[in-house]
Amino acid sequence: MTEQPTSFERPQPGADPAEARGALLRTPKPPGSPALPVQTRADSAPSGPGTATPRGKGKDGKGKEPPVNGPEHSQPAAADPGAHRPRPAPETIPPQPGGEPDRVTGGQERRTGRGLPPGRPMPMRRDGDRLRFVGAATRRIARGLDLDEIVMGLCRATVPTFSDAILVYLRDPLPVGDERPTGPVVLRLRRTDRIPEERDTDGVPLPSAFEPEPEPAALTDLSALTTELCEVRPGGALNEVLRGVRPVFADAPAARAALPELLGEGGEVVVPDGQHAILAPLRGRRRVIGAALFLRRPERLKFEADDLLVAAQLATHSALGIDKAVLYGREAYIADELQRTMLPETLPRPTGVRLASRYLPAAETARVGGDWYDAIPLPGSRVALVVGDVMGHSMTSAAIMGQLRTTAQTLAGLDLPPQEVLHHLDEQAQRLGTDRMATCLYAVYDPVTHRITIANAGHPPPVLLHLGGRAEVLRVPPGAPIGVGGVDFEAVELDAPAGATLLLYTDGLVESRLRDVWTGIEQLREKLAATARLTGPDHPPPLEALCDEVLDMLGPGDRDDDIALLAARFDGIAPSDVAYWTLEPEVAAPGQARRLARRALARWDLEELTDSVELLVSEVVTNAVRYASRPVTLRLLRTDVLRCEVGDDVPQLPRLRQARATDEGGRGLYLVNKLARRWGATRLSTGKVVWFELNRG
Repeated sequence: MTEQPTSFERPQPGADPAEARGALLRTPKPPGSPALPVQTRADSAPSGPGTATPRGKGKDGKGKEPPVNGPEHSQPAAADPGAHRPRPAPETIPPQPGGEPDRVTGGQERRTGRGLPPGRPMPMRRDGDRLRFVGAATRRIARGLDLDEIVMGLCRATVPTFSDAILVYLRDPLPVGDERPTGPVVLRLRRTDRIPEERDTDGVPLPSAFEPEPEPAALTDLSALTTELCEVRPGGALNEVLRGVRPVFADAPAARAALPELLGEGGEVVVPDGQHAILAPLRGRRRVIGAALFLRRPERLKFEADDLLVAAQLATHSALGIDKAVLYGREAYIADELQRTMLPETLPRPTGVRLASRYLPAAETARVGGDWYDAIPLPGSRVALVVGDVMGHSMTSAAIMGQLRTTAQTLAGLDLPPQEVLHHLDEQAQRLGTDRMATCLYAVYDPVTHRITIANAGHPPPVLLHLGGRAEVLRVPPGAPIGVGGVDFEAVELDAPAGATLLLYTDGLVESRLRDVWTGIEQLREKLAATARLTGPDHPPPLEALCDEVLDMLGPGDRDDDIALLAARFDGIAPSDVAYWTLEPEVAAPGQARRLARRALARWDLEELTDSVELLVSEVVTNAVRYASRPVTLRLLRTDVLRCEVGDDVPQLPRLRQARATDEGGRGLYLVNKLARRWGATRLSTGKVVWFELNRG
């Protein structure tokens, strides 16, 4: 999409007319005020009284030449010390040749004798001026980080100092690195810029005495007169100019044939006659990626041969900057995708616990790191809460974090104790490399027993916020970091009362250059307690708001590391909503299971589910007692859904299959799959659990 400039700096009265983005307006002098000498070209003759001293004649008439024009020039000393002196021009991009016709006394053009329109920069007459302009322009282009900033820097650096208008075309899509583009080369008009209509600071049109000459229709709306897309035909004139790399004047034979192909049918009115336009290819490190068209009005001086060198420098610096911006954008995209896939996209909704999380990178330039969090549903309505931190915040740290997180998910699926999970993670880190170290905290919450089991591997301890507002730093054995090797991990079991909130975090939240880790943990504890007091002793603070409040404790100097935060609100399951039985592995077990389930549903006023529950319980229990050698467990949980769990000592998981018409069995799991809301099977260290859920009406 073509972007037109919408805001420009308006020149202020009393400033130097050589200001970068257009000459500043000259304030009329009141009658009787002493007139300042008017600058003229060094090789021109004076035009009348009040002009500058001619070449070879100084102020004192002894042959010394006064300096003129720009930073290397100065105004002759005024006779009256109280006379008005113009303000010095700020350091900016010097003007280019042709910016304004030569001036004579009274502010007239030497060629036409007409009054000078405002908004024209002073012309430069030395190669040093061009060098200063190129230096300032390339610095402005180099300040851009992304594609749009670099293109805008090119436009703002050249208009109106070097040209009155500019059109920038870039390949669509832009090639990245060494990849070879497929299909035809297509140029898209990325941006246009031109000298704006002069208005005062309040948006009021200028008085007629200072109103500039109307712009030619060709420069009023460049995007409307040119095509947005241009296909570069192999062997065509535009292709030959782009392959030549060097800028050319618009009146050159190659450019005259290439411009209609670039601009389209209506583009001929955009380009003035003669050497008032330059077509400059934009070449990156390996290929041409676009083109820039510099335009001057017909009344301005033509481009000179040295201006081709200026256009070449601007095009080269812009193209290299665009190349780097495209590569940086691709790396940022890869980093964002890596971070998105390394961390959970959404958190699960396990029974009896509510979850919230946050992740903050260390900085905008380091979007990925080694911090991670996870919540993994476990058999028996339990949930595993994990938070870890790999050393460093780079692509390598993120890759190691992804491997450790995947390992933790696999180990959690085996329903191993927390200390065993950390032991296997330690072995995995040693296999990845001798210098691969990380901290990790692994906790398992059981909503039925209202207990939590925690094992730690060198990670900061969690904080438990009780319902009454008391914040407690849990005493958990610190352990050694993952990757050290040869270390035993210890697990502790603690109470997890209903309404309490457990906060797991990485050290980036509590440690920085301004504070040590224990000072940060104490500040975190005080912040949680203060937040809980705002909602009262009987109502815990909302989880999302609590996470935001915790992150608000970070100061300007506290973002030295990335931050992972996981908050878990323990709701638990009341004992009255749990029914648990043990059945002997015998033929009568399915009938006994149906009777027990019927009584529990009657007690919970869920008789409408009796038929479905009896059928599914009978099928699952029948499969369990067929192969079990130890007692079978049956548990019903009433929450927002009705959940049934059947456990046995056989590790093989059942598999859904399509029974043939002649088979006598094999339809049990098919019925479960059709009637249940969800179902699954999880392997335990002592066997397996098959479960299913039904909606409550």
